[in-house]
Amino acid sequence: MFVEKVNEKIILIGTSHISEESVNLVKNTIIKENPDCVGVELCEQRFNALKNKKSWENMSIPKVIKEGKSYLLLTNIILSNYQKKLGNEFGIAPGSEMLKAIELGETLDKEIVLVDRDIQTTFKRSLDYMSIKEKFKFIFYIFSGFFEEIDEETIKNLKNKDMLNEVLNELSEEIPNIKKALIDERDEYIALKILEKYREGKKIVAVIGAGHLKGVKNIIEENLIKETFAHRKTELEKIPQKRSKAKIIAYIIPILFVSLVIYGFYSKGLNFTLNILIAWTLINGTLSALGVVFALGHPFSVLTAFAAAPITSLNPALAAGWFAGLTEAKMRMPKVKDFEDLSKLNRLRDYWKNNITRILLVVAFANVGSVIGTFVALPYLLSLF
Repeated sequence: MFVEKVNEKIILIGTSHISEESVNLVKNTIIKENPDCVGVELCEQRFNALKNKKSWENMSIPKVIKEGKSYLLLTNIILSNYQKKLGNEFGIAPGSEMLKAIELGETLDKEIVLVDRDIQTTFKRSLDYMSIKEKFKFIFYIFSGFFEEIDEETIKNLKNKDMLNEVLNELSEEIPNIKKALIDERDEYIALKILEKYREGKKIVAVIGAGHLKGVKNIIEENLIKETFAHRKTELEKIPQKRSKAKIIAYIIPILFVSLVIYGFYSKGLNFTLNILIAWTLINGTLSALGVVFALGHPFSVLTAFAAAPITSLNPALAAGWFAGLTEAKMRMPKVKDFEDLSKLNRLRDYWKNNITRILLVVAFANVGSVIGTFVALPYLLSLF
């Protein structure tokens, strides 16, 4: 944990997020510096979740699925539980230093400034930057946390700034494009939010993760003398609309499939065309259904995936997982206990037992199965000619 004083009006506190020392450092620094504003490395969504421990109970699973936020929610739950697992080893709840900063700031009647970018924007920009291969690597890294033993040496090292940077650097080496959205852009965004208050003539103490401290400090120092930077913050809040390779492929697939059907009909007749349609349906539908089976979904969810996949694979705006997930949510409506247990998912199999996370797994695996089915079916159909 470190305190960096950029100047008399900008003080940065770098914390480990899971350390009692961080909480004390935050408290003592805010009292000592008596700022006009207290900044915390949170966006509005994470701020509300931290302040309202029962915010899960107000969540609409069907709405999450329809808005395409299933992967974001599942990732959030996994990472939150992993951080909670580390926090238990330290005997302190994750985010305690942020909560202390907020509570103390409100008690002292200070302005609370949420300096981090919206988590959904960060997540979507990260996905946009990553290749398909990097996305699979990211999934592997997330789930590998369930099998990682937390020994005393790991706990000791996690208190050090160098260890946090080392973890971020290691992830960046394996997945280079993820660093841009998760680290570099957020460093810049946090710095610009802090500078906004500085431009207003206010003194601010900002509580941020130790891994962001160096980058944020450097960006602040580089921009102190600049007069205009608001446009850059707006750019960082946008979700890129560029067409990725995956999106281009998603539009090529239906064109290719329809072309095969038309060509098959005119060159080989009706029976051949029917065989193409049957093969497409069986391969795509079966693999998507198997994905739901792997997620331990309800039999009706399995049937829904089987029926939806052959159709949704031809429409870039739809996904088999959405329909399978909505069916799962209807057949196995989450109970209050499922929401309460979201913060207690310590083992991998717990995600298959909880009705909420199982719905999200149904969405994910149905989609994965459908994608695999598409890339298995198309070469097979081509081989028939």
